[in-house]
Parts: sequence; structure tokens; C-alpha cells
Amino acid sequence: MPRDEVEAAYFTLLRAREELDGIRRYGEFLHAEARRLRRFRSEGDALADTVDPRLRRPLRHTDPLLAEAIKARLAVIGEELAALPDREAAAEAFVTECEEEHVRLREGR
Repeated sequence: MPRDEVEAAYFTLLRAREELDGIRRYGEFLHAEARRLRRFRSEGDALADTVDPRLRRPLRHTDPLLAEAIKARLAVIGEELAALPDREAAAEAFVTECEEEHVRLREGR
């Protein structure tokens, strides 16, 4: 088999593995981000409970906006996490396909 084809298959395999690793890191990021947002929300609530509500009045009007933004971001994170297993499975299948193609070309079959 021509060397160029074997090398092209190898570099495609490397890119496929890199993509799979990226998807896995993205999943870790999504989980960490969801934990961070929930922690931020609960810590903010706990801090607010320690201050007289009259003193917090200038900030209070932003509370619903902040809560809505966190809720919206958590919803998007949930959607991304729901789609991630299919994306990861497809990337794993592509890596396997690339590995098989590289072996086939390298062995000249």
C-alpha cells in the first residue's frame, strides 16, 4: 500500500482520537460547571440570609435575573449532557473504524 495512504489514515486516526478525548473532556467540564453553578446559587442564598434584607435592597432587583440566567445555563448543560453519550459513541465508533482502516492499509490488505 502506498505510504501516503497509510500516513493519511494514521493522521485521521490521531484526529479521531483527539476528537474523542475532547468530547470526554467536554463532558467533565459540563458536570463541573453544573456543580459550580449549583454551589454558587446555594452559597449566594446562604450569604443573603446573613444580611438584613433592607440593606440588600439595591441588589435584590437582580436576584430574579441571576436565578433565571443560572436556570437557563443549567438547562443547556442538561441538554448537552443528554446528547453527549450519542456523540461519544459515534466518536468511539469512528476511532475504531480508523484503527481498522490504518491496520488494513499498513498490512497491505
